[in-house]
Amino acid sequence: MARPCKLILPPAATSPRDAARLEDPDDAMVPHLTTHLTGPLQELERVVLDQRPAIESWFRKRWQQHAPPFYSSVDLRNSGFKLAPVDTNLFPGGFNNLNPEFLPLCVHAAMSAAQRVCPDAQGMLIIPENHTRNLNYLSNVAVLQRIMEGAGYTVRIGSLIPELEKPIEVECAGGEKLMLEPVERHGNRIGVDGFDPCAVLLNNDLSAGIPAILRGIEQPVVPPVVAGWSTRRKSHHFHVYDRVAEDFAKLIGIDPWVVDPVFSQCGKVNFTEKEGEDCLAANVEYVLGEIREKYAQYGITEQPFCIVKADAGTYGMGIMTVKSVDDVRNLNRKTRNKMSVIKEGQPVHEVIIQEGVYTFESVDGGVAEPVVYMMDQFVVGGFYRVHTGRGIDENLNSPGAQYARLGFETDCHTPDCDARLAALAAAIEVQELVAAANVPEVRAANE
Repeated sequence: MARPCKLILPPAATSPRDAARLEDPDDAMVPHLTTHLTGPLQELERVVLDQRPAIESWFRKRWQQHAPPFYSSVDLRNSGFKLAPVDTNLFPGGFNNLNPEFLPLCVHAAMSAAQRVCPDAQGMLIIPENHTRNLNYLSNVAVLQRIMEGAGYTVRIGSLIPELEKPIEVECAGGEKLMLEPVERHGNRIGVDGFDPCAVLLNNDLSAGIPAILRGIEQPVVPPVVAGWSTRRKSHHFHVYDRVAEDFAKLIGIDPWVVDPVFSQCGKVNFTEKEGEDCLAANVEYVLGEIREKYAQYGITEQPFCIVKADAGTYGMGIMTVKSVDDVRNLNRKTRNKMSVIKEGQPVHEVIIQEGVYTFESVDGGVAEPVVYMMDQFVVGGFYRVHTGRGIDENLNSPGAQYARLGFETDCHTPDCDARLAALAAAIEVQELVAAANVPEVRAANE
């Protein structure tokens, strides 16, 4: 039976431990990331531990109903009174930042994920982003290739770089070599020279749209092409997450706000032309008002703020911190230019206005936020994104960010629980995107 809703109050602190051991056999493939839980979140941790059997049963039933994403990463913010996901990436690009000791966990999780795609282990084609100068990103691709090879697949890297006419060898940040080959299409199948894979693994978020070479192919593509940023919207994800968080909160008897950021959306903006200012201001006032009510309810004295960011896209582009309506009515030219375009030069006309969640975690003096990585339904690792030049109320996914690997511990469940909630929301979201793609007007937009 669910407990009455309440904000969690703080008990005695627990200290994190770097440990990969799993004491409970039922915990297999569900490691728990170390991150400091302070204030009310310590009690939330206790509630999660007390109701762990019910929580795991709840997740099992949900995963039976909704196939988990092949992989995902979730950015969390930990304010001590709130621990919530603020972004969920379906094309994670930081596998090189995970603790290498946990590569076997990635391999076993990849086996489970790939089993849904290619029941008989064969070949897999990884399609990465087009940029070749980001050596750290290339290291991510190399680690992803090792993971899938460890899962029993022959793996080749197929590039969509338009001018690539023959294979090229590139060097990753750590000196490792990676072979990029031009993708070829034969009928309704794609591959690279002499290689016909059973499935395609996208590590390219398709910000610029779905390329013709990927449309209508018969091989399974994971994640589906409609999960790319040309179709996907962050506001859709968080609408779904609202439902998931509310269901979960009822299960364990907490206020869903503790794990769920307030948000709104505006689809009428043009920062360059100063259009949509009233829409943006009204939504900022709404979100700030909702935060003020919650802060007053729980006696939180911090100043409310929200994050305005492009409703589609990644790489930390098109993001700003807002503390009042005046902040969006009085944007200078530099900020307008920053907010007007995102990756691949795509213009911004839709934004999500999201509750700002402070991060009171730090690593070596730098403000930090945990990023949790998942494959299939399993947490496989994570890291702290650390930025010495940013504040506790600012976006940390920006130039100058560094990464500190997270360990695992056996008794800290809240961060990975939040990440699994976000992955579950993403699973439902992708199901809805795929269903919508069968609607003629949506299908036409994708084609």
